[in-house]
Amino acid sequence: SEPLAWPPVSAQAASLLEEAADLLVLHRDFAAAVERCEAGCDSLGPGTGPGPERCLFITSSAEVKCSLCVVGIQALAEMNRWREVLSWVLQYYRVPEHLPPKVLELCILLYSKVREPQVMLEVGSSWLRDQTNKSLPEYGSLLELYLLHVLLPLGRFEGAEELVRGCGVIDSERQLAFLGAICESRCQWTQREEMLSAAEEQQDAATETVLGALSQKLLTLLTLLRRALRSVSSHFYLLPYKKMLLATFLLYLVVVRLDPASPTSLPFIYKLVQLFRQAWAAVFSPIHRPPIQD
Repeated sequence: SEPLAWPPVSAQAASLLEEAADLLVLHRDFAAAVERCEAGCDSLGPGTGPGPERCLFITSSAEVKCSLCVVGIQALAEMNRWREVLSWVLQYYRVPEHLPPKVLELCILLYSKVREPQVMLEVGSSWLRDQTNKSLPEYGSLLELYLLHVLLPLGRFEGAEELVRGCGVIDSERQLAFLGAICESRCQWTQREEMLSAAEEQQDAATETVLGALSQKLLTLLTLLRRALRSVSSHFYLLPYKKMLLATFLLYLVVVRLDPASPTSLPFIYKLVQLFRQAWAAVFSPIHRPPIQD
């Protein structure tokens, strides 16, 4: 039989796919590979999804478009632009339900590898719940991939059990295997949570012990400081303030109001000197020191 003639648009997309693959593998020019993939997908237009009309030959538009997206995903990942992968793919397939199985598989594996499985949570759920996708032969393997790399790492055990029990396209034996894996993962998750909780409690207890010791030291320091202040204040209370004030006042009178050279000022100066000597002896001398003799 004669080979099928490619439509002009499909031929252009296939040529761009070949160039993108060479740029990715041989030349490792990832940015140029993404540009060729985008040009090829734009030439094919929006797809209608991987449903019954999906062709098994590489010459079909759906397969060429899927291959372009696969090459584009790999090129974006090589440039560490993995955050753009999902939005970049959805601009050509519009809705998650229309993603080809291979593209969905790569996205799940990619976001699981970079430890961002929550990105694929809603996308994978929408794809798996679509009735058209349930007729695809890759459905069972994608269900398992979604469970192991998205739901279970996120601790979505109830959602995983609901998805498995509500799936009518897998046999009972495989369903039991999925439920067993979910139960085992739940037990491991619980043990890990208990270990983390015990570690946090030990850390909190150690922190409380340290804070308690610091608080006790601070309380002791404040007690000693209060006693020191009380002792100093009691000492100041014993000082002869009245004599000191009287001596200061007399000094003021002698220096400002009186003439020290005048004979009338001598009694005041004599009294002032006597008061100062007594105040000095009371403040800076021992308690049992005998009084000063004039």
